[in-house]
Amino acid sequence: MWVEWRPVVGMLAFDLITAVMTALVKKALERGLDRLVLVTLRQLVATIFLAPIAYFKERSTRPKLTLEILAYLFFSAVFGAALSQYTFFYGLQYTTATFAITFINLSPVLTFLIAVVLRMEPLKVKSMAGAAKITGTLMSLAGLLLLTLYKGVPLTHQAATALSPAAHNTDGGGNRSWMLGTMALLANCMFFSFWLLLQTRLTKKYPAIYSSTALMFFISTLQGGVLTVAVERRASLWMLTDKLEIITVLYAGIIGSGAGYLIMTWCVEKKGPVFTAAFIPIIQIMVATIDFFFLHEQIYLGSVLGSVLMVLGLYLVLWGKKRDEESSVSCATNKQLDEEADNVQAVKL
Repeated sequence: MWVEWRPVVGMLAFDLITAVMTALVKKALERGLDRLVLVTLRQLVATIFLAPIAYFKERSTRPKLTLEILAYLFFSAVFGAALSQYTFFYGLQYTTATFAITFINLSPVLTFLIAVVLRMEPLKVKSMAGAAKITGTLMSLAGLLLLTLYKGVPLTHQAATALSPAAHNTDGGGNRSWMLGTMALLANCMFFSFWLLLQTRLTKKYPAIYSSTALMFFISTLQGGVLTVAVERRASLWMLTDKLEIITVLYAGIIGSGAGYLIMTWCVEKKGPVFTAAFIPIIQIMVATIDFFFLHEQIYLGSVLGSVLMVLGLYLVLWGKKRDEESSVSCATNKQLDEEADNVQAVKL
């Protein structure tokens, strides 16, 4: 019985790790930690953590690196690490932790849309699974529009609204910052979706996932370092003197990127990607709890309504994908049985 529950416990642990990391990053950014420095140092810490694991675990099975694989790893680092994380941190800084984490629910839906456009994902409109995918996609996009265009009344800390800096988001500057943060989070989902599709091809060409991830983090460290030095030439940015900043970088690198990735990969191997993706909305609940009790951020009506639509849409898309997978397995099994029956009949004749 415990074997069946371990993936559930693993995904709950991953959700908690992500929720705590989001809260820490939000606080550190508010205290002045530079986003580019955070991305670069996080990748460096994750590289140091994962490199020994990858070396010993895959030293006998690791394929040789080729120019094609290096090109895949380079763009994987650009989309999945550098741009994805920078846009998320940018959006997190100008919105709230709950609002930012809500957008993660959109990643599987965007990935599905891009895969359909690129003909990497089948879509049978007349089937029940196809209808569920389309309906779920439309619901998620409606939730996204609601989140972006409608903020609504605050549902928490209403007595302190007048004293809170978040209350001033009703002016032009506040609305502009909120919109910029929203667009950054949307860009984060797009970059993450491109990374997922890129990983589909990379894992087939280079199946050593621990090594490829360590290499991706290393390349992203170089990319982030070069960009940070080019944009910000102040050496003081790299000096982490605040305890919260140091804890955030170490936690995000070791626990968030390193341990979190290992847990998620193990769960995908045990129960599949659909099971893993189904736990994404739980992160939102955990972050909202931290938001309310520790960060004291406002939770708005628009965020709640938009979140509900996005979560329902996500589960419809996941249900449709699950039905398609079951249908494909069933068709393959029936085809194999028919071939075996034909072979038996041919032998009898």
